[in-house]
Amino acid sequence: MKTAPLPELQDSPEDSLRDVAGAHLPLPKSKIILWVIVLLFGSDFALTVATNKNFGWPTVGQYFFNETVLQGLWVTLWLAVVSMLIGVVLGLPIAIGRMSKDPLARGLSNAYVWIFRGTPLLVQLIIWYNLSFLFPKIALKIPFGPSLVQWDANALITPITAAIIGLALNEAAYMAEIIRGGLLSVPRGQRETAEAFGMKPMRALWRIIIPQAMKTIVPPTGNQFINMIKATSLVSVIAMADLLYSVQSIYNRTFEVIPLLMVAVLWYLLITSILSYAQSHIERYYSRGDSMHAARSTSDDAKTTEEDAK
Repeated sequence: MKTAPLPELQDSPEDSLRDVAGAHLPLPKSKIILWVIVLLFGSDFALTVATNKNFGWPTVGQYFFNETVLQGLWVTLWLAVVSMLIGVVLGLPIAIGRMSKDPLARGLSNAYVWIFRGTPLLVQLIIWYNLSFLFPKIALKIPFGPSLVQWDANALITPITAAIIGLALNEAAYMAEIIRGGLLSVPRGQRETAEAFGMKPMRALWRIIIPQAMKTIVPPTGNQFINMIKATSLVSVIAMADLLYSVQSIYNRTFEVIPLLMVAVLWYLLITSILSYAQSHIERYYSRGDSMHAARSTSDDAKTTEEDAK
């Protein structure tokens, strides 16, 4: 009795990624030439920048660890952390509101995101800083009734409060969209299963939906935090002594504009590089489940194909 020949298996894209032997093949000549050209141009540019006296590299080294610069760096870091935390806390209910079936909650959430994403952050910061021109007194009152408590806007809205309010409220709008995308990435069957077991919607949200959505929420949140570090430079326009404002205060005295700006640039690059490295590890951590699932699926498919061939 003749046996049927085994079907010829097609190579999948994953097989090429796992081709260890192919990974050690020498580079083609075209890629070698491209690498040489890139290295030549990159080396020439680096040498030009390093030997250009107009950058004032000795001055950069002199002020890199200056006390005023380090104080501004500390302000930048804690301002970014506080604003990001507030943005995440506010973004969660806004995201839930946008997904709600209640027209009022959905409408208010949509209006919030529309306003704070649709206007420049710099404009928002300036408005918050000059809020006393619009409302000299900030009051807690009964609608169309008397005021219960009121505060002087000039005393309440300082550069610090204006910076935190402006950055946090703007960040909340972006975090709401990130969180909403993460919640929508969870299969609807998960929610239905939780409801079938008698779990209340909020309990299912915290115990089932949000933990599964974290792998989608965390990586873009890292990007947002890196953007927040850079966005804090805008608070210099409202006299907030962040990193950029600190170097500006120095070069206004010394008139060494470019060297002091390079100090700020190098600090921003150093911070964002560290955060990017940490983010890459976080992304790998949350993608482990997908990689294991893909490997398991590939193995199961191979076994199925082998059984069918027999």
